[in-house]
Amino acid sequence: MIRPVLQDDAFLTDVAAIRADVTSTRLYVWWLGQSGFLVCYRGEFLLFDPYLSDSLTKKYAPTDKPHVRMTERVVEPARLNFVSVVTSSHNHTDHLDAETLGPLFAVAPAAKLVLPAANVAFVAQRLGPAAAARFVPLADGQRATVGAFTFEAVPAAHEELAPEYAGFVVTVGPFGIYHSGDTVPFPGMEARLRGHAIDVAFLPINGRATPRRVAGNLDGPEAARLAHAIGARWVVPCHYEMFAFNTASPVAFVAECGRLGQPHAVLRAGARWSLAASAADLSSTRKI
Repeated sequence: MIRPVLQDDAFLTDVAAIRADVTSTRLYVWWLGQSGFLVCYRGEFLLFDPYLSDSLTKKYAPTDKPHVRMTERVVEPARLNFVSVVTSSHNHTDHLDAETLGPLFAVAPAAKLVLPAANVAFVAQRLGPAAAARFVPLADGQRATVGAFTFEAVPAAHEELAPEYAGFVVTVGPFGIYHSGDTVPFPGMEARLRGHAIDVAFLPINGRATPRRVAGNLDGPEAARLAHAIGARWVVPCHYEMFAFNTASPVAFVAECGRLGQPHAVLRAGARWSLAASAADLSSTRKI
């Protein structure tokens, strides 16, 4: 079992130190495993697609598709009371987990949930009708602002393009962030994203080679090439080292980034990484 670099109290102590510095001009990021990222800018927090439970492990334990965890949980969701906005890019449980979002919303009563407009009924059923008051539904191309963060929904193709799948381009302060959700490459993808000033792209690398998987993702080299094609200043891989049946090594991703000259950061679960605001400054820092 992989242990996070920072976990539970140590993780929250690190987050608290960053939260207290509301004058910083840097963007701060923690990888929480799978496609979950905690993002902070000047004391405001966005949580992308969190999966912070063992719901899938329990669900599939008695089946022929066991979801064996590879990495321990970084933090209990009930301790994230400072989060102001959360995303769910689609309805798969590792991106829309009631056992994560329920405890989080209980301690963060003002937190909003940004989601594809096509998923509103499904999400209300999974989370309960009271959660609907938190929803910020976005169809392709629509925008909304929650606190310091402005979201735009962009297409995603989890094997096929459908309104139930989305990525999000987020602007906060001087930064542009792209979280692809689960997606494979599709025609027009690069052109659609190239018009955005993306400082950091969070992209899956687990690919689609496992026969039992009905929907797949970018593999490592594809993620590197997409980041390069859209002009992302940095790219961070995700969607690996969570479940033993559905993972990949980042080695091929790193090699392709190196070939392309694409700046990249391979994080460890629970680690903090930060990015400077200036486009002329490609520096980043990472807490190992």
